Amino acid sequence: MSTTLGDELDHGGSPSRAPIRLALVGSSGGHLAQLLALRSLWERWDRFWVTFPTPDAISQLQGERVYWCHHPTNRNAKNLVRNTFLARSVLAHERPTHVISTGAAVAVPFFYLGRLHGTTNIYIEVIDRIASATLTGRLVQPLTQHMLVQWPEQLDLYKSAHLLGPLL
Repeated sequence: MSTTLGDELDHGGSPSRAPIRLALVGSSGGHLAQLLALRSLWERWDRFWVTFPTPDAISQLQGERVYWCHHPTNRNAKNLVRNTFLARSVLAHERPTHVISTGAAVAVPFFYLGRLHGTTNIYIEVIDRIASATLTGRLVQPLTQHMLVQWPEQLDLYKSAHLLGPLL
């Protein structure tokens, strides 16, 4: 586990700050699997999830507080707008202190609107993109306080990135 990620949440829970509330945002499938791999980090905090209502996500998140977002998201302007309205509503209702995401496109409105709500944004670049940055990573980097990567080769793709190590 990255000291950057763990320390951020541990220090964020100090008595002088608001209690930690996590928004775990990601597409279903591999993106969700990587967020689930962080269980030892997120299980101790108040949290909610935003992902697609696919059979794997429904079964893996049973018993969790989940907001189902609209998909497909790749090059789908209609669902980007729909997910932006969802992000606005969810962020206003839940008031998370941190948004953590492994992508993909559903993360974008949550990071942009999250910053307007004062969230700390933590982006984890996916494990399977080593030679080039993802579009989501490039779009959210300016709004990300902690850019984490899973491979040393990914450090060159993002300024100020920190090595988290492989999640899977």
